[in-house]
Amino acid sequence: EVQLQASGGGTVQPGGSLRLACVVTGYNVEYYVIGWVRQAPGQEREGVACVNSRGDSTSYVDSVKGRFTISRDNAKSTVYLQMNSLKPEDTAVYVCAADPYCQLRLPNEYDYYGQGTLVTVSS
Repeated sequence: EVQLQASGGGTVQPGGSLRLACVVTGYNVEYYVIGWVRQAPGQEREGVACVNSRGDSTSYVDSVKGRFTISRDNAKSTVYLQMNSLKPEDTAVYVCAADPYCQLRLPNEYDYYGQGTLVTVSS
């Protein structure tokens, strides 16, 4: 069993930055891929980024490449999503998730999901 707790959401102006954090606890969590998915109102869930167990391999959806950075600190059991140059279309509930594999293109296939944190980008 894996538990995930996300935090760091808020309201920011276009062009601004936020850093989300996801604390991961449970059995053998250091062996899981951790991903961030998001869901905007009225839209389907979308995979945003994922990082492998060692933290040395990452993947991103095209719309956030060059703006978002995912990283993990296994000593702190925490995965981060640094979001820069935020756009209104980034507005969504962001959820962290765990799985043996990166499910970037299948965001509904993670084994475990945490609760969401709301990110609003608005002037």
